[in-house]
Amino acid sequence: MNTREVKIGNRVIGGGNPILIQSMCNTKTQDVAATVAQIHELENAGCDIIRVACPDMEAAKAISEIKKQISIPLVADIHFDYRLAIAAIENGADKIRINPGNIGSTDRIKAVVDCAKAKNVPIRVGVNSGSLEKDLVEKYGGVTAEGLVESALDKVKIIEDLGYDNLVISIKSSNVMMCVKAHELIADKTDHPIHVGITEAGTLTAGNIKSACGLAMILSQGIGDTIRVSLTGAPIEEIKSAKIILKTLGLREGGIEVVSCPTCGRTQIDLIGLANKVEALVQEFEDLNIKVAVMGCVVNGPGEAKEADLGVAGGIGEGLLIKHGEVVRKLPEDQLLEALRQELIAWPR
Repeated sequence: MNTREVKIGNRVIGGGNPILIQSMCNTKTQDVAATVAQIHELENAGCDIIRVACPDMEAAKAISEIKKQISIPLVADIHFDYRLAIAAIENGADKIRINPGNIGSTDRIKAVVDCAKAKNVPIRVGVNSGSLEKDLVEKYGGVTAEGLVESALDKVKIIEDLGYDNLVISIKSSNVMMCVKAHELIADKTDHPIHVGITEAGTLTAGNIKSACGLAMILSQGIGDTIRVSLTGAPIEEIKSAKIILKTLGLREGGIEVVSCPTCGRTQIDLIGLANKVEALVQEFEDLNIKVAVMGCVVNGPGEAKEADLGVAGGIGEGLLIKHGEVVRKLPEDQLLEALRQELIAWPR
């Protein structure tokens, strides 16, 4: 999908630029210290764009102070009160997210658009299946992909008719297949960048699976310029999952890929514990673009580990350290993690 470029703070999306990862703070926005701390944590984990809720004027005005302390673009999430959108823009938001359908009259929408236009702040037009207009629900006999697309394009036209086209579109549903179909339908109807996500996906396990399935089907068709993995949990988990999804689809490079076997009755070391520790360890080495294998036994372990740049293959309370396909040495189980750490520290940059 060929989309136009949109500048959000110091980042650019669309136009073939890399797909960026978004998340949303779950702190109270007016608690500046807590919000800034969480943004720094998310940025360090790989978040490219952060969104904050602005349910009241105190939150909207807090954006000014938050912006002084962060370096990634900040998006203000606005519902119902057009004055909050204007305040968020005036206090330095790099983008605002609104649903024109709940902002109010055309005059109120125009006031927001005029303010955004004056400061060249992009507007993300967001439509969710849970808030689809009654007339479209009746027209299509329920909440459908077709209804979502029509709703989104109607909202886009409202803003374009007001003389502004610096827009990003999102059409989200918690129904994965509906969400996929909606993105397929809208892809040839607009050239505005698309923010992709499965909304209200669920808790860590279910949410990750639903998001991975939906995002993979959408992104693999070349649709999507930014993504969010929406999880009921710590926002940092959204970043971890988004990075893995993009890397798995070949849409992002960098960072260490960890492969590990599922374990079986032949495993003689605590492979599950070791694999989890290795996955945590490699987060410290985002500057490396290599594959690390953590394998449990002698059946497939050595062969799989040899296909990786670096790996370990378990034995009976011990394991082999393998580098570039060659066995380097045999180590006791409790020394394998530190041996991997030292190899990563010394790995050529």
